[in-house]
Amino acid sequence: MKFLHTSDWQVGRTFSFVDDDTLGALQAERLEVIRRIGALARAQGAASVLVAGDVYEHETPTNRTLHQPMERMRQFPDVTWHLIPGNHDADTPEGVWARLAREGAVPENVRIHRKAEPVLIDEAQNAWLLPAILQRRHTLADLSAYMNDAPTPPGAVRIGLAHGSVVGFGNAEEGEHNPIAPDRAAQAGLDYLALGDWHGFCQIDARTIYAGTPETDRFGTGGAGGGEVIEISLPGHGAAPHIQRHRTGKYVWRKFENTMLTNAQDIAALESRLRGILPDNPGAVLAWLEVSGLLGVDELALYENTILRRLGGALACLRVSGAPQLSAMADDLDRLGCGGAVRVAAQTLLDQAQDGGEQADLAREALQRLFVFWQDTQGARP
Repeated sequence: MKFLHTSDWQVGRTFSFVDDDTLGALQAERLEVIRRIGALARAQGAASVLVAGDVYEHETPTNRTLHQPMERMRQFPDVTWHLIPGNHDADTPEGVWARLAREGAVPENVRIHRKAEPVLIDEAQNAWLLPAILQRRHTLADLSAYMNDAPTPPGAVRIGLAHGSVVGFGNAEEGEHNPIAPDRAAQAGLDYLALGDWHGFCQIDARTIYAGTPETDRFGTGGAGGGEVIEISLPGHGAAPHIQRHRTGKYVWRKFENTMLTNAQDIAALESRLRGILPDNPGAVLAWLEVSGLLGVDELALYENTILRRLGGALACLRVSGAPQLSAMADDLDRLGCGGAVRVAAQTLLDQAQDGGEQADLAREALQRLFVFWQDTQGARP
């Protein structure tokens, strides 16, 4: 038996740190990846796709958002899609799943599982799905526990599908909600346990895996392992599953911590590093820089133009935390002329910055902005 395992589509998700154009592109790609999953299932001969929760980002999406993933799945009638609620789209009385049922909007090839009971999903292979159903965002009970005693015919292939936190994995606070025993597959005699909630690929044991989100949606742990779908082959009950990871995400998310800039060579190296993530398509890169350091007047202008302006236009998103500080001396003020209001203001700011005190940092930042602005107006941008 062969199927695909995915989770955490979170259709309708917003990203507050990007502009409107990038937000629209990211949201569109969370839908487009469903088409890539369907095409992958078809190409690999997988008759089913198991979606381990969080199809939607919210329990109350707009009507358009509600129907969009259903219509993408409808385009692959030869693939059966098995969905369960997650903590973002729990099966509440007025939630997404109840709305879809009322409107009769679920395609024939999509099966939404809302009861915790074994379901035959492949008669030829005697394969049964055991879904765990979240009816609220958080629960302290292990909803996968029923799988231990859930009856299936002799020799059946038993596949668990759940959304939650494996006990002892992730941070302690997350582990308190929607817990799943780490040895659930062994306790329940499962041939495979498909999990959702963690946004990066993570294998708990030979039969227990988080697939992660198919389109990466965060920096850090999720960003490092997201953007994939898992192909599972099960020779039969008791046999070890064969696992193959497939890249499905378009966007690449990278975080660069503790980036120290002290000269033009550092700036050039940073530019090369960022452009090298996806040389053929930098527009599919989201980068988060944590920047510090001390730069002279010319190097600061180079940083502004090369990193913030040019790379900011090349990448899908350039998020910057911190900034290099300006290293300016009295001689640097000669660039502003011998007199005039700008020179006087710059001298005042430099004196305040060098004197220290509560206003020193503010004065240093203002002087930095003044030099950058001045070089822009003089056409001296590197």
